[in-house]
Amino acid sequence: MLTAIIDYESGNLHSAEKAFQKMAAERDAGDVVVTADPEVVLKADRVVLPGDGAFPACRDALDSIEGLFDALEEVVMVRARPFLGICVGMQMLATWGREYEDTAGFGWIPGEVVRITPADPSLKVPHMGWNDLVIDRPHPVLDGIRTGDHAYFVHSYHFRVDELSDRLAHVDYGGDITAIVGRDNIVGTQFHPEKSQRTGLRLIGNFLAWQP
Repeated sequence: MLTAIIDYESGNLHSAEKAFQKMAAERDAGDVVVTADPEVVLKADRVVLPGDGAFPACRDALDSIEGLFDALEEVVMVRARPFLGICVGMQMLATWGREYEDTAGFGWIPGEVVRITPADPSLKVPHMGWNDLVIDRPHPVLDGIRTGDHAYFVHSYHFRVDELSDRLAHVDYGGDITAIVGRDNIVGTQFHPEKSQRTGLRLIGNFLAWQP
């Protein structure tokens, strides 16, 4: 069993690598590698796409590595292997990103990524720190995770899904903010599970055991 964490120079992957390795050891889920090699991605049994920074910059960085997005699309959309997007890696699942400029996303989960506009003007953007999850619908990656469990967020834009059935969980920040999306073999978290202590490690372990 091989889990590939995609390295396209869009964020510090050290904490993510350590968290996934810890949970892979606990769940007997095989090896975890950090890679930008499309051939390694094609061999992976599950794929993780992190992302920090602006949507257009992350998309450009991913596309700049020859064959990497094609390998992702083959593994996820054709071979239907489990996929987890984290932060901007989750946002890029959308049809469009509206950060700075209109940027095409993967289109794997219909929707758009738009700036957070809290109804309460005292709430600052970015949305940064701990917030309580509200579970919208059950999913295997949420086994043992309940409404009220905490997760750690750092973002100014959020994923507005076209179909609420694709939203697994949200948080309240002057309005609903999508926290987790899911469709078929694809899930994504706006928060950083590797920084979300018990809740995040539980989700990582569940993902490593998940068989869509």
